[in-house]
Amino acid sequence: MKLLSATTASLMITGTQALASAGGTEVFGIGLLATFFITFVVMVVLFQFLPGLTLFLGILKGLFFSGADKRTREAAKSNRTSQ
Repeated sequence: MKLLSATTASLMITGTQALASAGGTEVFGIGLLATFFITFVVMVVLFQFLPGLTLFLGILKGLFFSGADKRTREAAKSNRTSQ
């Protein structure tokens, strides 16, 4: 039983060293599929940035210029009723 355990452990150690070694084929850089995926993610971010920026500017306009717009409408309304 000890011989079988020692043989199995020896083969496992040798096999894992062979699998972990950096031999054979070396690949440099990223693959074509990874490049397409990164490009797709960048395009999604860019195309979502413009509507988000438009929405943000609309919120700022509503916050800071809504009072002036309301006063202009009230002044125009009072001018129409006084004539």
